[in-house]
Amino acid sequence: MPIKVSVVIPVYNPGTYIEDCIASLLRQSMPDDEYEAIFVNDGSTDGTPQRLDRLAAEHPHMRVIHQEGSGWSGKPRNVGVAAAKGEFIQFVDNDDWLGDDALERMYNYGVENNADVIVGKMAGKGRPVPRELFRENRPHANVENAPLIDSLTPHKMFRKAFLDKHNLRYMEGRRRLEDHVFVTEAYLRAENVAVLSDYLCYYHVKREDASNAGFQRFDPVGYFKNLREALDVVEKLTEPGPLRDRLFRRWLRVEMVERMRGQRLLKLPVDYRRELFDEMHKVVVERFGPGVAAGMQPTQQIVAGLIAADRLADIEEFAKWESGIKPSGVLENLGWENGKLTIGFTAEYTSAGVPVTFRADGEKDLLVPSLPETSLDAIALLDVNISAALAGSKVDLVVSERATAAEFFQPVEFTRERVAVEGREGHFRQVLRATAQVDPLSAANGAALDRGIWDVHIRITSCGWSKGVRLGSVRGDGAGRGLGAAVVGSPAHSVLPYWTDPHGNLSLDVDQKTNKISYEFAGLTAADVSVTTGPDSLTVALPFHVQGECMVGLKLTNVATSRAVDLPATLTARGTGRAELSAGLPLGELVDGQWRLRLILPSTGAGKPVDLPWALDVSASGGAVVKRLAASAKAPGSRGLASRLVKSTFLRRAAGRLRRALKK
Repeated sequence: MPIKVSVVIPVYNPGTYIEDCIASLLRQSMPDDEYEAIFVNDGSTDGTPQRLDRLAAEHPHMRVIHQEGSGWSGKPRNVGVAAAKGEFIQFVDNDDWLGDDALERMYNYGVENNADVIVGKMAGKGRPVPRELFRENRPHANVENAPLIDSLTPHKMFRKAFLDKHNLRYMEGRRRLEDHVFVTEAYLRAENVAVLSDYLCYYHVKREDASNAGFQRFDPVGYFKNLREALDVVEKLTEPGPLRDRLFRRWLRVEMVERMRGQRLLKLPVDYRRELFDEMHKVVVERFGPGVAAGMQPTQQIVAGLIAADRLADIEEFAKWESGIKPSGVLENLGWENGKLTIGFTAEYTSAGVPVTFRADGEKDLLVPSLPETSLDAIALLDVNISAALAGSKVDLVVSERATAAEFFQPVEFTRERVAVEGREGHFRQVLRATAQVDPLSAANGAALDRGIWDVHIRITSCGWSKGVRLGSVRGDGAGRGLGAAVVGSPAHSVLPYWTDPHGNLSLDVDQKTNKISYEFAGLTAADVSVTTGPDSLTVALPFHVQGECMVGLKLTNVATSRAVDLPATLTARGTGRAELSAGLPLGELVDGQWRLRLILPSTGAGKPVDLPWALDVSASGGAVVKRLAASAKAPGSRGLASRLVKSTFLRRAAGRLRRALKK
């Protein structure tokens, strides 16, 4: 069987961090005889060489190459490419790991779209990863129609014949940004690049000891010398003009401007700030024409202009002001509509807890930062108009799975509102008023949300700020009253919106990752349960949102003997937020005694039961009555929205009164 994919892993002293990488490679859904993993040990001095030898002895498709230390990742990657037998090559770092289906999905997607490069969706575990690139699948991407240039790490799949045709290899030796040079050239030479966004392929991990190479302080002179090599590739393969400016803009924005902003700058030692700044200034004046910074967002233009003007002190003042800029959101309303969770909210930026304000000056809108007069004068000379940026402000709603960090954008409609600031003529705030819909059956880029806890975030993009915040801790009067769980799809999935403890943010428990759904039954009364005879049947009214009718299960467990009886059941919509569970009861087959009632939703893997607060007492004569079980003495954690809204609101207000009293 020809090898489809060769996975190349450069290895240097990873210690136990390599275990997750190894485990993910062994779990791949692609058959073992269709892929290989090539670990290139670059002079490790810990126990890794012996660990890899044992791995290779146990698994024929796991290979190991030992070599003397080269000092960086370039040479071991090249050695792996030379040894690879696969049609495609996937690069993985020794402290990262792959999703279980990653190789199979990426390979199939690449073949289907005749791609030279396949970029799989990434999740950052303590590390930043591109977001906009993975908003949707992009089967035919290039540097002009997609933000590929935002993703320059090597963790992608490349067609080996493509690499050989163009003699694409990594620069070797101890150096920085060799991946930028390699990936940039690959993007510019590829016939097609395919971006797979509907499956989480690659987990990019920050070690707890922060010993990843990318987190080490670098020598500014050497770093920006290597950065110039990436710019050289762009100059070699593009013509002067808008495309080249847009590609150059990535290095100006990410490697320079963003290092000079907010706390990222202020946390650096003063002498190191100056070293970085001086090297940035040289690159900006040597390599970037006016079109590079002109396409950036206003706050980025300000910092870029101050770098070019050699004004570090003003950049530091601007960073102090920007460090207080925070996104904020108010959850205005929340409700189920036709199996979808509708979320209404408002969003805006604040500075030191106060809304950020802008000033209208004729046909221009201006930023109003709180800075010393000399810094304001320097910024005024740059003449940065923010009108277009405000007109392009947007807000996204993202759901993020807590354990895996998988995240997906949800459909949002929003308006931009200019709100006058009282007592300040010409000054205004910008408020984004939005409505999002989360369809649990298609929220993961067209696929259903997996079982787990999905946290709800909003992300505001405006004026060069792009920051996210959890949604729900600040709520309007219409947020969540009477809201409960929903059962959607076939097979049925349960989705429970709830407030987290202690912050009160909005999260979704999909398919009973927790037991919180049981608390939704606290308000059931005896009138909600009925047993009828001829034919024997059980009917229970449940606080669920259901569309039409879906098949579920009912488990009866004898309290004394633990004998269980599984029955088919139907869940039928009976008005807003109410559903009727009905099942036939084989009373003649049930021995006398008490039978605990549990609801089974088919989507929860092994059929994790939901405890209902009722038991069925069956007499020896075959009669049956329903009794309510005593409530558990154990206090629940974060309950559902309906059961916790009043209590949580009361506690927040009480806590606020206490804080104010203590300040007096």
